[in-house]
Amino acid sequence: MSTNSSGPRQQLGTEHIHTVWDCSLPPTLHVATGAEIELQTLDASYGGVARQVQEGKLACPEALRDVVLASAYAVRPNTAGQPGHPLTGPIFVEGAQPGDTLQVDLLEVGTGAWGWNACRPGGIGLLDDEVPEAHTQFWDLRGGAWTDFLDVARVPLAPFPGLIGVALSEPGQHKTAPPRRVGGNMDVRQLTAGSTLFLPVEVEGALLSVGDMHAAQGDGEVSGTGIETDGRLTLRVQVLKNQPVGTPHLQTGPEPTDLWSAGAYVTTGHAPDLREAARIALRELVTYMGRRHGLSFVQAYVLASACVDLRISQLVDAPNFTVSALLPNRIFAR
Repeated sequence: MSTNSSGPRQQLGTEHIHTVWDCSLPPTLHVATGAEIELQTLDASYGGVARQVQEGKLACPEALRDVVLASAYAVRPNTAGQPGHPLTGPIFVEGAQPGDTLQVDLLEVGTGAWGWNACRPGGIGLLDDEVPEAHTQFWDLRGGAWTDFLDVARVPLAPFPGLIGVALSEPGQHKTAPPRRVGGNMDVRQLTAGSTLFLPVEVEGALLSVGDMHAAQGDGEVSGTGIETDGRLTLRVQVLKNQPVGTPHLQTGPEPTDLWSAGAYVTTGHAPDLREAARIALRELVTYMGRRHGLSFVQAYVLASACVDLRISQLVDAPNFTVSALLPNRIFAR
């Protein structure tokens, strides 16, 4: 455990991993306000996909698929026996006290060489009850700007940490899956390099942790996974006094991240329940992608999770609410 708080930039690797939120966890790094930190994160397969690739097993998709299914869908148990995301941290920020705000500037965000996303019957995705068989898609991220989807589409990379937050004040171990008032598994895809996150501090030192890097994701993460990958980030942390926030706030970076702004094919869903309206819109779009681009249900579904955005179009025209699903046309301009 490092306790050095001096110097402009410190490092934290994946040897420092925890799988629960717990304010009693010992910090793995102490930093001063204003410090910059370089850290590495593991994907939801606990780095299993990257290890298989490094061992030359990418040519054996079944081996990679087994890694993903064994470690991501039955994620490594934490000390309480519950599944949890692999998180890098906690980081103790000196001077942070309950009631303060922790400002986190995302200076650099990068991915591993390979990523994956998936769907399976009975999973957590929006249409997983309609998935005929488990499907895992592997993505080559070595190009840096784009990743190819079969020979059909090219998805631009916009990496961000799907999970970033600070410790809850309530004692005990808390699961990493649900997002909370102190952040966590929010999957806000606008948290790319150049953005700033503001988190409410509930414990001394804040105890910041980061994980679950996504190379790309549509708003909604509809199949239950973005493009999951190992990650590397450079952050700057700063303690703000007398500027309280009740939930995480975000200032986006200067570069636009909305793929669909340059043109999109849009389907809609209408129902008294927002989730059902989203399911209708997504189902219509998956059907369209199959008809227009020759994709199977599971192929269209995982592609949608990587780049389709869900939008709440209206909440006022009772009894039905409207959700739109936006497919960016530009991904097909190969």
